[in-house]
Amino acid sequence: MPHGTRGAFFIFVGFAKKHKNICRESCSALKIFTSSLFLRAVVAAALLCVAPGMAHSRAEQTPSAPPAKDSFRTVQDETGRSVRIPVPVRRVVSLAPSMTESIYALGMDDLLVGDTDYCDYPADAVKKHKVGGAINPSLEEIASLKPDVVLVTKGLNRLETVQALDRLGIAAYATDPHTVDEIRSSVHRLADVLGNPAAGEALDSELLQKETSLHERLQNSTPKRALFIVWTDPLISVGKRTFIADALMLAGAVSIVESSQDWPQMSLEEMVRLQPEVLVFASGHSEAVTRDMEALAKRPGWNDLDAVKYRRFAVISDAVNRPAPRLLSAVEDLARQLHPDAFAGRTGTGKAAGPAEKN
Repeated sequence: MPHGTRGAFFIFVGFAKKHKNICRESCSALKIFTSSLFLRAVVAAALLCVAPGMAHSRAEQTPSAPPAKDSFRTVQDETGRSVRIPVPVRRVVSLAPSMTESIYALGMDDLLVGDTDYCDYPADAVKKHKVGGAINPSLEEIASLKPDVVLVTKGLNRLETVQALDRLGIAAYATDPHTVDEIRSSVHRLADVLGNPAAGEALDSELLQKETSLHERLQNSTPKRALFIVWTDPLISVGKRTFIADALMLAGAVSIVESSQDWPQMSLEEMVRLQPEVLVFASGHSEAVTRDMEALAKRPGWNDLDAVKYRRFAVISDAVNRPAPRLLSAVEDLARQLHPDAFAGRTGTGKAAGPAEKN
């Protein structure tokens, strides 16, 4: 018997054993056939009986196609690292307030599943799952959120954190802007990394328009020699390569500090020698700065500054401390205080450097 017919034959035999009466009634008729014809008839009948069932069985056993897996692409972050990013990005953890602000400014906060204890703007960011501080985040908390990518900044987060995330197989994308223009381009690239380049293009265009407007309004203004105060005791300011120093220039000021360090500590003697025209403070409470100025006027060294004697100071939003889109609002506020004439007759209020009024 051909190999292909054996299975059908044994099926038929099994069927016959279960239905003896049918077999007995069929015996006389079957005897008239030759053995060859008998075998052919048996095979044909068996195949007709079992073929539909066999076909149905094959259909049931055919494995379904595996679900499509996420694809990946490799991008280079702003520190030069190659980072493998899932496509699409669905879950993001931010380890820097500036990154959190940027995600919200791009309108992509639906991707944000976690951020740090210090991510406080906008108000909705406070409601996000917290993973600890920017310097010492909880790796366990981060991993539990199953992020596709973690966002960090070189100037704030530690390299050890990035390396630990790498060991856990979690992608970490770093930014490192040093100028206002670099902040714009950084946020633009971030939108592309997260899968919405159109949002980056739109925000970049909006920020560039604000920047261009400031350049035009201040083109005939003489820059003020300014000292940006990070801390008063000890006295800490900003170096010339920081985005804050660049923001001062955009606002119509120039930092008197020439240090290559990002956050240089200065002596009071050096400060008095340089004699800044105006002191710039970043705070959400201008009245507190006013009180601080009164206290500084009574302290040795500080009382030798003309800016302190004549209360020439400006207070702007602490948004200037974060390399994020909101920084430009703080820059415009400072420009209005330093150069009120450039904004005369225009929308908004302008006032000379002095105790600033905050909304």
